[in-house]
Amino acid sequence: MNRINRRRFLRAAAAGGLAYAFGRTPQAVMAQTFETGGPFTDYKALVCVFLFGGNDSFNVVVPRSTAEYAAYAASRQNLAIAQDQLIPINPLVPDGAAYGFHPSMGGLASLFEQSRCAVVANVGPLIAPTTKTQYLDKSVPLPPQLFSHNDQQDQWQSLKGRGVLKSGWAGRIADVMAQRVTGQQLALNASLAGQVLLQAGNTTVPYIMGANGAVAFRGFGTSGSTLARRRAFESIAGASFDTVYERGFAEVHRRAVQFSDRVNQALTAAPPLVALPDNPVTALSPLSTQLRTVAKLIAMRSQLGMSRQIFLVSTGGFDTHDDQLADQPGLLGNVSSSLRAFYDATVELGVANAVTTFTESDFGRTLTSNGDGTDHAWGGIQLVMGDAVRGRTLYGTYPRLEINGPDDVGAGRMIPTTSADQYAATLARWFGVSEQNLNYIAPSLGNFATRDLGFLI
Repeated sequence: MNRINRRRFLRAAAAGGLAYAFGRTPQAVMAQTFETGGPFTDYKALVCVFLFGGNDSFNVVVPRSTAEYAAYAASRQNLAIAQDQLIPINPLVPDGAAYGFHPSMGGLASLFEQSRCAVVANVGPLIAPTTKTQYLDKSVPLPPQLFSHNDQQDQWQSLKGRGVLKSGWAGRIADVMAQRVTGQQLALNASLAGQVLLQAGNTTVPYIMGANGAVAFRGFGTSGSTLARRRAFESIAGASFDTVYERGFAEVHRRAVQFSDRVNQALTAAPPLVALPDNPVTALSPLSTQLRTVAKLIAMRSQLGMSRQIFLVSTGGFDTHDDQLADQPGLLGNVSSSLRAFYDATVELGVANAVTTFTESDFGRTLTSNGDGTDHAWGGIQLVMGDAVRGRTLYGTYPRLEINGPDDVGAGRMIPTTSADQYAATLARWFGVSEQNLNYIAPSLGNFATRDLGFLI
């Protein structure tokens, strides 16, 4: 098989759930220890909301107190949110400053005040704790290609540091849980945002679907010529083939038909949701549409034999080099309203304590304005939502937003003070990953004193 055909095969394999099957390394496989204890008797879901482009998150939660706001306003220049427009919040554990949410994020601000949402401050990819002096002296290892979209997306999703990993941390969770979810009718990982590294395992594969569910095969039906066409397809896909590529390609198509039927039948049978209706007065955003599909699949968890699920949804447009003042209110408003509606849907379904939703993004953005927007940076703010969250709290250390301050490596690029490994490990522990497997999930975790950030019960 020539090179271009191999690439086409791997793309097709990814679409059907065979991605990365040939890319695992012996070291990665040996590092995992399967979780034991028999099948899970409860249900838990993680929902990752990836904000592609690099969210300017220091405009999401902003200091309101006089000295801190003055430093923020001086750094942000024309991009600063007016102090009197911020939605005040009252953290349970004060750190000496007052804070507020962006004025477009009332839905999440209210959940924060109800202790259903938490803020993780100044978090980003790190290999080890890093000070400004260490960064400038290059005396600690740093994630490569900082400030690059693709590289930092991969860092967030794989936690690979300076190593080589072909799996994502959610995929590795599926690896270690494989023996406890054998009765599930769908993969533990499901993406509504295309094929991404986050959910690729070393020994397990994700299922990839569209925003409204599985993409059905055209021309298949239940009677006449459409049924005959399906039977012919199944006969060809079920034939014996000589090479691993042919057998793999056939398996992809068998799985695609099987899971397409299973997913779409479940979605058809799912109950309607008041919070995310099928026929809303105003059309749902693409993010809300994805979250409605996630909520419906969660509603059918018992029928599908599901005990553990990790969903990936996404929205883009956050690479705000230009027009930030015009675009950011809509971007953040969409995130807030979509996540609030999804939370309300989990309450409807009686699973708000079993579903934890969290954000990720390429990186934070520069505090300084380029005149009309911001540029690529490093540390930023992430949000975690659900009834299992110890909410109304800021976790980590909110930095002083000051140009040339102790965390600024230039142009307001803030060094993270909390690592993405700590963030992922905290989520993984709640999900059911044991202490012995946390370093497999988050390879740099051992370099940090705090292994659990404490934002989940």
